Amino acid sequence: MDNDAVMPLHDFRVLTLALNVPGPIAAARLVGLGASVIKIEPPSGDPLAQACPDWYQALTRHQEIIRLDLKSSDDRTQLEQHLKPCDLLLTASRPSALARLGLDWPTLQQRYPQLSQVAIVGFPGEQAELPSHDLTYQARLGLLNPPALPRILVADLAGAEQAVSAALALLLARERDGAGGYRQVAMAEAAAAVAEPLSYGLTTPGGILGGGKPEYNLYQTRQGWIALAAVEPHFWQHLLQVLELNQPGQTEPTQQDLAQCFLTRTAVDWERWAKDHDLPIVALKESSGEQ
Repeated sequence: MDNDAVMPLHDFRVLTLALNVPGPIAAARLVGLGASVIKIEPPSGDPLAQACPDWYQALTRHQEIIRLDLKSSDDRTQLEQHLKPCDLLLTASRPSALARLGLDWPTLQQRYPQLSQVAIVGFPGEQAELPSHDLTYQARLGLLNPPALPRILVADLAGAEQAVSAALALLLARERDGAGGYRQVAMAEAAAAVAEPLSYGLTTPGGILGGGKPEYNLYQTRQGWIALAAVEPHFWQHLLQVLELNQPGQTEPTQQDLAQCFLTRTAVDWERWAKDHDLPIVALKESSGEQ
């Protein structure tokens, strides 16, 4: 198979200044698409390397890591040398911080007309200077269930994927017209997009995917819990058939009927049983943080 077909960003060069989570995820995705990535870190390194070394190593694999102090004129000169041949710059700093370094879009556009920039910020437009984090984005959207902290970094992950989409759009546009472009990716907007199923009522408590239907729910078993996702009619009818819960004259089984039925086996047994019957049932994994 043609390698270029597998790696569509082959020969594209990306420079990333983005630290922590969304930027490194986006950069790793671009590497996976074939891009050559140089990651510029401050002398102290990326905070993610201290917080989660294994994930940091996984995300920066196949990237060139260079430590620069961008407050130093000599190091800024080095940065400029790396920027000249680049196709895309990925940033995740406040606009004012980038402007102080001469990395605001108007300046970049004048110096490097072939360069495109994806700027990851917290909030869009004039609110881009406001401080926030994944936890506070989720808090604004009603995604938290206190006192439990979220298990998934919703805004960071969604923002990273939007940054990749923006990068691909910019590079495609440049291939057509030859000029670099600018896209801003706001984490707040990325989180809001992910929260749309909740905002439209699909996953609210009692919603179709929020516990309101017996065919899409969690059930306790003799040992452990299972997730049942027989939301399509053919799965639901097949489940009732093999459980013998759709006998003539019977009313539609309720959540309580299924709950009683699932108590007869363990979660692992139900998962094996479901595989044999081509049904979407999975035993819940223990939340240990281990892989």
